[in-house]
Amino acid sequence: MDIGVEISLYPLHQDFIPPIRDFIVRLNTDARLRIVTNSMSTQVFGDYDAVMDTLVRELRATLEGNDKAVFVMKVLGPLST
Repeated sequence: MDIGVEISLYPLHQDFIPPIRDFIVRLNTDARLRIVTNSMSTQVFGDYDAVMDTLVRELRATLEGNDKAVFVMKVLGPLST
């Protein structure tokens, strides 16, 4: 089952660009996913298990590497193939 997830990351400190950029770069390393980024959010598309496995890993890495951060996510599925 394919899904889409729209994610916005809000690092709660003054230097907020590097954590956002790092998160997007790490998402793009997973060839199983299609990543679309714009000025407001990042959309992740792919198989449910692949998307969720990657998000679990990368959300943890981001939260562990920052004092405080907020993720806002919307999940859409199933998508037509």
